[in-house]
Amino acid sequence: MAKKEQFSLTPQQRHNRRFSEDFRKQKILEIDRKLVTVAELCKEYELSRATVYNWIYMHSKKRKKGEIVRIESESDTRKLQALRERVRELERIVGQKQLLIDFQEKVIELAEEEYKVDIKKKLGEKLSSGSGSTGTSTK
Repeated sequence: MAKKEQFSLTPQQRHNRRFSEDFRKQKILEIDRKLVTVAELCKEYELSRATVYNWIYMHSKKRKKGEIVRIESESDTRKLQALRERVRELERIVGQKQLLIDFQEKVIELAEEEYKVDIKKKLGEKLSSGSGSTGTSTK
């Protein structure tokens, strides 16, 4: 079976390759239509990312040099948006729980003042085992 290494080009051979103008335009059009990514193009034709981005700057109608080009799949974008939404939801829940904790602490503090009992200390004590009876009979 043939291996990829058998067909790999040396850096000198890669440097001497010339791609036609039509080939470059076709590949950039595929990138613009999101049929192929820059990484896939680089891997398939053993190109450097710089070469592909130079082609993009020369031939793409959508992208010009100096503009930031972010290439990611739409599913990644949707996942990122879903994760951001999840973070917002969790932050909201944490905020609600913190308000509840603050409220409960204030109620305990007011009850301690009103009844002159250290409720926090009482809550920290071990519970008694009780009488051992749960009120259910085992007959």
